Amino acid sequence: MKKIEAVIRKSRFDEVKKALHETEVNFFSYWDVTGVGNEKQGHVYRGVSYSTSDIQRRKISLVVSDENVDSTVETILKAAHTGSVGDGKVFVSPVEEAYRIRTKEKGKDSLS
Repeated sequence: MKKIEAVIRKSRFDEVKKALHETEVNFFSYWDVTGVGNEKQGHVYRGVSYSTSDIQRRKISLVVSDENVDSTVETILKAAHTGSVGDGKVFVSPVEEAYRIRTKEKGKDSLS
């Protein structure tokens, strides 16, 4: 099992959520986050200078079976992509074990 965490533009969340549901990833957690990125260059929009690190972000966290990692990551990358600085990042980490509290199922069975 792998934990996938994605920090994306908040404006792309609905597209990512829809794409994940279409690939039958129906359970994930998300929350609004703020961070500082590598981009040092400011941008000007309608005469107002702003930093790309100030773009609102949403963090998505989910655990999937090993065989679904690549397709899930690809789904997020495709749906979150705008081609502009600040599109975000995706991180994949190993998960040793998972449990469903209600039924006490563990491992891959706890994910469905």
